[in-house]
Amino acid sequence: MLPSDSSVQPRRVALVDAFSQARHLLPVLHRLGIECVHLRSAHPDVVQARLPLFEGFVATLRHDGDLAATVSALRDHEVDWVIAAAESGVELADRLCAALGTPGNGMSRPTARRDKYEMVQALRAAGVEHAATIVSADAEEVVEWAERTAGYPVVLKPVASSGTDNVVACSSADQIRAVHRKIMSSADNHGLPNTTVLAQEFLDGAEYFLNTVSRDGRHRTAEIWRYHKTRLPGGNIIYDYNEPVPPDHPDARTLESYTHRVLDALEVRNSAGHTEVMMTAAGPVLVECAARPGGGQAPDIANRCLGTSQIDLIALAVADPEGFGQLPTTVYRLLQRLRYVHLINPYEQGVAPSEEAMALIRALPSYAHAVTAFPGGTPLSRTVDVDTQPGYVILISEDADQLLADYRRIREIERDHLYSN
Repeated sequence: MLPSDSSVQPRRVALVDAFSQARHLLPVLHRLGIECVHLRSAHPDVVQARLPLFEGFVATLRHDGDLAATVSALRDHEVDWVIAAAESGVELADRLCAALGTPGNGMSRPTARRDKYEMVQALRAAGVEHAATIVSADAEEVVEWAERTAGYPVVLKPVASSGTDNVVACSSADQIRAVHRKIMSSADNHGLPNTTVLAQEFLDGAEYFLNTVSRDGRHRTAEIWRYHKTRLPGGNIIYDYNEPVPPDHPDARTLESYTHRVLDALEVRNSAGHTEVMMTAAGPVLVECAARPGGGQAPDIANRCLGTSQIDLIALAVADPEGFGQLPTTVYRLLQRLRYVHLINPYEQGVAPSEEAMALIRALPSYAHAVTAFPGGTPLSRTVDVDTQPGYVILISEDADQLLADYRRIREIERDHLYSN
């Protein structure tokens, strides 16, 4: 998949807010002779920014809001490519690419790749199917829209956050008012105050995500997964587990074609993409699209089970655009069955599991990989969103019954003692 070292001329890439993705991107880029500079945006994800920065960068820079100064610093470091490694880096990476003259995304409406209302407007302008959506700082306006237009439930969320931050399905006017008030009185995942609230019709169907990479407007699909989420009693929506979709699945081609139309509408031309789509009775409809790599990457697992990874495709697009262009539109294959299980703390209080506490999970027949989000013993609150999920476990087996049995056993272990003192 990747070109040999000798075929690649060394170059230097800036990774914007690569607090969690650096551990995956750096080794692959280094293997291709590409050096990396880390650039911290003015408003990174407040949780990810606490992580220690992965070693291996030739320089670390900080953007303080002065674009010209940051462009000058990148030129001093001979950077000729900029990659948004996280949601918080998307807009800055786009602006830097445009200023540096390096390959980037279209700039006719760049905010549409972050602002979810602008995203819907871009799809509408391009004639791409989209959800009924409004944005308002007035809860009563949202209530009126829900009761006259969308119907209940409706989904409320911040207009430019990430993950499942304050994403709530509301089933009544009172719940809309309460959730709207909560969002408006809080900051988003990047520490910025919410000054308005996005409301969308509730999309009923099977939800999928597609991880893609684009070079010069040529889109390649690295993987398609089906989400399985849980709606909590208060309306919060959390991740339960994900499973990859075989590329020959009846819905795969429809999802891929629709997603590539979304990428075109949003002018995603030179970047990774993480797109969430609901397959409704009427067809695919966008939930949201992010011009950056998908979260929770495990490239070794992806290469083992899917024959490729989004991380490898990002590196290939940078290092060898001709080789990237020769890839089939759908790059992945389903080589092994797997299930990506999100850990869920069902209790109001608890502690992050230690290595010893995770031993029963690691002993499961299909266990392959696990990541815990917090050091063992860290106090935990009940899981209500991505930031409060304690980690994830990857199960691999050719036996579908074994995957199901081990998934159920994980949930039993969680209920019994995993988060106990």
